[in-house]
Amino acid sequence: MTIRRTMKHRRGMTAVAITTGLVLAVAGCGGGDDGKDEADASPGSSENGGGDGGDKGGGGDAGSDGDEVLAEVKGSDDITLTFNSAKREEGGFVTITGTVANGGSGLWLSPSWSGDEEELAAKNASSMAGAKLVDKVGKKRYYILRDTEGRCLCTVFQGGIKGGESKTWYAQFPAPPEDNNKIDFQIADMPPATLQISEGE
Repeated sequence: MTIRRTMKHRRGMTAVAITTGLVLAVAGCGGGDDGKDEADASPGSSENGGGDGGDKGGGGDAGSDGDEVLAEVKGSDDITLTFNSAKREEGGFVTITGTVANGGSGLWLSPSWSGDEEELAAKNASSMAGAKLVDKVGKKRYYILRDTEGRCLCTVFQGGIKGGESKTWYAQFPAPPEDNNKIDFQIADMPPATLQISEGE
């Protein structure tokens, strides 16, 4: 009797487990009828499919590598600066990533992007050391972070960027207050790009 009861109990538990698995599988396949997903709720998404075509892009378009485009600005020398993410990280800093594309035919070396500060520019030639974030609400500027040896926490474009090529980049800054997630990114003579900061994972 004990063996039969044990077998019946095991069969009952197996049936419950299988039924639960089927219910979860069906639930996982459903819910997509409304045509919306997580990407629709992302900061750079837009129902009308894009911006006004000016320097401040960012209508949720996808870059060549499939990343979301938060903003895009074009400057002199046929240089396009694209922003793919702006994340608030633990530790009180913001990491911004994107790509730089050289639409011209010659080599681009970005001499002015290193900034005007002599010490910073000297140790960070051909980098994004001169970039800054502007918090219009708090009326503050946030300069790029650097390590103990004076090197910026940003991309250095070793050898420049050849005509027709692009390179990925990153830059890290002190984070603005948590109640303000809208900032402007500025570097050299490029137009400012307005970015929405998201929370890092």
